Amino acid sequence: MKQKPDLSFWKLWNLSFGFFGVQIAYALQSANISRIFATLGADPHNLSYFWILPPLMGILVQPIVGTLSDKTWTRFGRRIPYLFVGAAVAVLVMCLLPNAGSLGLTVSAAMMFGLVALMFLDTSINMAMQPFKMLVGDMVNEKQKAKAYSIQSFLCNAGSVLGFVFPFIFTFIGISNVAEKGVVPDSVIWSFYIGAAILILCVIYTTSKVKEWNPKDYAEYNPTSESSENSGNSEDSGNWITLLKNAPSTFWKVGLVQFFCWAAMLYMWNYTTGAIAEVVWNTTDPSSEAFQEAGNWVGILFAVQAVGSVVWAALLPQFKNTKLAYSVSLVIGGIGFALVPFISNQYLQFIPFLMIGCAWAAMLAMPFTFVTNALQGYGHMGAYLGLFNGTICIPQIVAALLGGVILTLVGGHQSTMMIVAGVSFLIGSVCVAGIKK
Repeated sequence: MKQKPDLSFWKLWNLSFGFFGVQIAYALQSANISRIFATLGADPHNLSYFWILPPLMGILVQPIVGTLSDKTWTRFGRRIPYLFVGAAVAVLVMCLLPNAGSLGLTVSAAMMFGLVALMFLDTSINMAMQPFKMLVGDMVNEKQKAKAYSIQSFLCNAGSVLGFVFPFIFTFIGISNVAEKGVVPDSVIWSFYIGAAILILCVIYTTSKVKEWNPKDYAEYNPTSESSENSGNSEDSGNWITLLKNAPSTFWKVGLVQFFCWAAMLYMWNYTTGAIAEVVWNTTDPSSEAFQEAGNWVGILFAVQAVGSVVWAALLPQFKNTKLAYSVSLVIGGIGFALVPFISNQYLQFIPFLMIGCAWAAMLAMPFTFVTNALQGYGHMGAYLGLFNGTICIPQIVAALLGGVILTLVGGHQSTMMIVAGVSFLIGSVCVAGIKK
């Protein structure tokens, strides 16, 4: 097997540049879905149910994209066709979703339209996101993988920051941040429009700059266990149950940590708008101007979290013990969550969200580091990474199903759900001890 060649910085950059646009779309979804459905008239106790669809689509789509793209060879490449189709659908849905309340539909019909649009949006985002991880695995040698994933992480966080602050920026330049009851404000609608435009431009750039290897070249640079899939000789190709049975123990132990971490993140995305409106703006009325201001500020707080993630990601390599780095990061994030309900100043809220960013940095880097190292020699990398996405999606589905029940148990205050998220992070930090390097 030939050694993969070193790639220049700009070739590594081009491999992941489209991720910038995809992450803008993902950030807009993460920061605004609860706001959109609350504006349409959803009860806070039912908000978590709307969050079942995104991880459900992820757990269905990413393994399929991973497995199919392992065996796909076209004139346009192996992974890129899935990337382009996913991005094209995402652009269309991003133009429809925020208009759910502007079509003259009843409240229930508007929410149903929003749900269907959300399902297609998350399906397409997942379809566009997965190929970027695989392109690095396919074309970058071991020596440069850390650099390649660092570039991808930078683009991920940069896209997140931009997507999070769009509604705040558009409100600042004069676009209306209020609308009649049941209608999403123009500041949010235009955020989705501009995000969609940037997404398709970024993906077009990547698809025009990246040329994937043909089957012969791919086989020369990659293990034969994967290349055999392409000729149909692998007996268990696409058999997810067999792959899971043969997965290394690290796959499952990291998955346990993931369960508590991603449950916490689901509650952050779901309840932060209501929590900040309640704690800082003293309102729980989604039709009020104060609630929409809180919604804009949540975008700023999520952007602060992304900045904190970038800074902490630069410090993580200084830890000699990766398990310790992972665990400490989650403890810091857990404390950050617990602080949110006790800070009534909107600017002091930067502190807990910077702390949450530390945990987010570890969540983006550490699990894939442990798992990809453990999978060396197993083959089926695309399928395994798609299946590992289940450790991200399943906890979110469980958390979404239990969200309304837990909210009732903690007194109906969305701010208290931040403490629930913090406890979940702390449990995850304890579970890190079970991971073997």
